[in-house]
Amino acid sequence: MNKKIIALSIAAAGVMALVPMAFAQTTSTVAAKISCVGTAVNARETSIDAAMTTYTAAANAAYAARATALQQAYSTSTLSAVKAAVKTAWSTFSASEKSARKAWQASRNTAWTTYRTAAVACKAPAGTGDGANSSLEVAGN
Repeated sequence: MNKKIIALSIAAAGVMALVPMAFAQTTSTVAAKISCVGTAVNARETSIDAAMTTYTAAANAAYAARATALQQAYSTSTLSAVKAAVKTAWSTFSASEKSARKAWQASRNTAWTTYRTAAVACKAPAGTGDGANSSLEVAGN
């Protein structure tokens, strides 16, 4: 009987010794997966930041070009020349804005798609990423 009690005590002690290691390994694995998602988020945000910088530079250039073109338009001496130059200035501005907006939207969408692919590959626990907030992203004009 004593031998059985001693054997069970040793077995229980062995199991108890392994339990913390199993939890430590699980915690370490989860931390690595969360870190992986963090890396994916950082890459997404860096990409979006660069895309927004490009977009705002293009939008600023479009506004500056429009201002210059309109200034030149109103320095002409005939009504027909003013109308033609104003129409061209606004048409050029519209095309530039449309191009900048499409480029921004494409870059933004690519950044989010790349993030989602990377986050899924991390196999992190549900709710780790912040993809549910993607609707808050600036969509463009």
